[in-house]
Formats: sequence, C-alpha cells, structure tokens
Amino acid sequence: MKELTVIDAVVEQKPKKPDWLRVRLPIGESYRNVRNLVDTHKLHTICESGNCPNMGECWGAGTATFMILGNICTRSCGFCAVATGRPAPVDWDEPQRVAEAIHLMKVKHAVITSVDRDELKDGGSIIWYNTIKAVKSLNPDTTLETLIPDFKGDKENINRIVEAAPEVVSHNIETVERLTRQVRIQAKYWRSMEVLRVLKQGGMRTKSGIMLGLGEKKEEVVQTLQDLANSGVDVVTIGQYLQPTRKHLQVARFVHPDEFAEYREIGYSLGIDYVESGPLVRSSYHSEKHVIPGYGKGVWEREKVEH
Repeated sequence: MKELTVIDAVVEQKPKKPDWLRVRLPIGESYRNVRNLVDTHKLHTICESGNCPNMGECWGAGTATFMILGNICTRSCGFCAVATGRPAPVDWDEPQRVAEAIHLMKVKHAVITSVDRDELKDGGSIIWYNTIKAVKSLNPDTTLETLIPDFKGDKENINRIVEAAPEVVSHNIETVERLTRQVRIQAKYWRSMEVLRVLKQGGMRTKSGIMLGLGEKKEEVVQTLQDLANSGVDVVTIGQYLQPTRKHLQVARFVHPDEFAEYREIGYSLGIDYVESGPLVRSSYHSEKHVIPGYGKGVWEREKVEH
C-alpha cells in the first residue's frame, strides 16, 4: 500500500468541484465578434484577466466587462487572477477606444472596471472620469456600471466618479471583516464601507459583492450584509470563490445553492433593493437588471407569492 505524503494528504483534502459549477465553453458568432472587438481596439477585459466562469455566456450574448488602466495591478489580493506588478504608463487615448468599442457592440448596458493604480496620485480617477464621459458622449442611450477601486479612501478621487454620474457605481467588499486582511491584503473592510457610503451620499445607485467559500462563517456573512445595508448599498452580488491558480487562496468549501438562496432572502429582509446570489454569480453578471430600482425585490416578492 502506498504511503501518503504530506502533498498527497493536502490534495485529498481539497474539496471536489460540484456539478452545479459546470459552465459552457465559449462558442458562437457573438463570442467571436466580442473577441475581435477586444483584440482590434487593444482593450482589456476582467472576463479574461479574472478567469470569469461566465465569459462564454456573456460574450456569447455580446457583452463584456472592460478593464481600464491596463491589466497589471499594484495590489496582490489572495483571490484575484489579475497580474500584479509595475503597470505601464497611463494611456490617455484609452477612454475613447473603450467608448468606440461599446458603440460598435451596440450594447444597451456596459460595465467598466479597473486595476488598482496606487502609484498614481489620483489613483486613476481622472482616466475613470474621462472614460465615463467618453462613453456617455458617444453612447447617450447606454446605461453604465462602473466597478471602481477604493482609491485609498480619497474623497476627491471618489467624487470624480460621482461627478461623471454613471447609472451604477460598484465597489466590492469581497469578503467578511475577519478575512479581509488575508483575502484583500492592502484593502480595509471599513474603508470600503466608507467608500460606498460616500458614493451613496453623492446620489449614486451603489453596489457591492461578496465571495463565499473562503472560510467565512454564516453569521459573518449576515453581518456583512447588514453592514452593506447600513452603508446604503442598493445592489449586492454573492457568488462562489473559485481558486484561479495554485498560487492563490484555496477554496475552503463549495457552498450549496440552497445556502445562496438563504442569503438572498436575508439580504432582502435587511432592506437591500437587489440581491443576486448563486454559485456562478459574479459582480457584472446580469448587471443590466441591477440598474432598475425595485426590479430584484419585485421578482423576489412574486416568487414568494407563487410558492
């Protein structure tokens, strides 16, 4: 009988990915069109850099989440597949290229995110402002969600986003307070909550997201939802963490869909306007629906009546 090594034991203890996390491979004409647009305009997407499991579905539907300010992040979060290092200089022509790509895709709703650029005095907020304005100018009928970094909590930089006035501003809390230092490293739980509060005070429709499966406890998830509700967050997404590479944090457990459904119920009971909760949910998944006040809660209430 083979003697188990320490490595063997660790491998055996890793949770096996369940059937409900299977996704379709990217195929189809719409997928190829998005692929060509991204390549032609020299754009970055979080779909690729973040190894998103929904890329095939979203690109197949003709949508993508664009990532501005390059594809090299100054932070090294334990969960994130985006490369860490020294970013390239700011590309001041990028806002117009993003706007043109969105115009060519003829999308009704667009999502833009970015890497963290902590080495820049403005944290990249000027490029953010220019991009939002360029997209709005060329695509006046397109609604826009912006998934922003924390800008180290600098209110001047945060308020640039408010001044640009996208329909939704998202900033992800990512995990519970206890695990923040391990998962996000350079970020701070309450700083992120303050970013969301400042955005809400500025009149924005706000959004945040949490990953499950990193070792959090149920009561900690509920407390995080309460903290987000207290910060005035309108939309919350809850999804399963998936380990991008062996260098990243391991999955502690795969959360059952029934538990995700329970968190959805709790979120609505706390007064959150839209709760998107499921194993494959990611920040920009179904984001076109997150723009509409009352939509998610309305669906939830109808489901309750029907059942």
